[in-house]
Amino acid sequence: MTYHPKSDFMRVMIERGFLADCTDYQGLDEALSKGVVPGYIGFDATAKSLHVGSLIQIMMLRWLQKTGHKPITLMGGGTTKVGDPSFRADERPLLTPAQIDDNIAGIKQVFAKYVRYDDSPTGALMLNNDEWLDDLNYLDFLRDIGRHFSVNRMLSFESVKSRLDREQSLSFLEFNYMILQAYDFLELNRRYGCLLQMGGSDQWGNIVNGIDLTRRVLDHEIYGLTSPLLTTSDGKKMGKTADGAVWLNADMRSPYEFWQFWRNTTDADVGRFLKLYTEMDIGECERLGALGGSEINAAKIVLANAVTTLCHGAEAAAAAEATAREVFERGGVGDDLPTVTLSAADLGDGVSIVQLFVKSGLAKSGKDAKRLIAENGARLDDAPLTDAGLMIDAAALSSPIKLSAGKKRHALVKLDG
Repeated sequence: MTYHPKSDFMRVMIERGFLADCTDYQGLDEALSKGVVPGYIGFDATAKSLHVGSLIQIMMLRWLQKTGHKPITLMGGGTTKVGDPSFRADERPLLTPAQIDDNIAGIKQVFAKYVRYDDSPTGALMLNNDEWLDDLNYLDFLRDIGRHFSVNRMLSFESVKSRLDREQSLSFLEFNYMILQAYDFLELNRRYGCLLQMGGSDQWGNIVNGIDLTRRVLDHEIYGLTSPLLTTSDGKKMGKTADGAVWLNADMRSPYEFWQFWRNTTDADVGRFLKLYTEMDIGECERLGALGGSEINAAKIVLANAVTTLCHGAEAAAAAEATAREVFERGGVGDDLPTVTLSAADLGDGVSIVQLFVKSGLAKSGKDAKRLIAENGARLDDAPLTDAGLMIDAAALSSPIKLSAGKKRHALVKLDG
């Protein structure tokens, strides 16, 4: 890209690899240079936590604030009732208002670690689009807002077109989603002077709609900026692993497992991830990313520590690194490993090793655990486990036992008391 930005925020976005596209580079850069720009990203409440796939957006909000602007975290209390159809093959399951509120409570815990909420000019705002979407009058909304949308144009957006091209049905409910998201931008501009919407590149159509609507209704100039949709260098979707999503809430993915996810980064991704997910100097990110051989493993530990410190705190990162060293370098049992605690009642006359692999999260099902054992991927106290019929009783649990799936995933099982 040949554009040389004046503003710190645009410079960071370009240098660190956050920028996929922008509706008006120069216009946004000018606005950012003149004063505080409020900018938002919307997060639908489809689960009790966000996962690593959302971390690029959270870091964009963090950089917005660090460069002197005002981040707005918009909870999709209203839009979650509809469900975003963008690039999905099927309709999302509809959640009840109580489930949505519960999910929002879980998601809110994450943001306070990355942005500062206060009443200062650059203090972040936490909003919920339920505030303006829930009380809309349908006929007024159709007349005032619906008339600005061309169905022909909406059908041409890639997010919708890809669904229709596969001849998969798109409900009228979902078709309304992009109108509601566009209306969010209009309301945020009207109520809070918001000038910028950011999101993944799959949100481009929704963002452009919001800009067009705000220009038509309020005659205000606003901007959109998207980040690349990240995949790892081996083509996997960012934030997904063999055992499910890498959640940002500690009660859904332990800090140790979170640390391990980053420690297991592919060599080719280290430099890129340091730029996106840490605040380390660009030159240092490039130097670490260019290391080869065993030295790249030291760079992965730097990455894991920096990302875990931001999400879970420095103590959790240090504990995770200490546990990893204990487990991998000395074959010991680390204190910070995911732990299953059994009561005497749980144990009864004994519990099968297969059940323990499932309970500890090292296998998704009994079938999965048996396959792991059959393929020599399971270990018990660092020794190969070959007997899928093994029963573990109270005597075997007189001290904690360590289960391993492959070389990198471990858990402890211990008896309560």
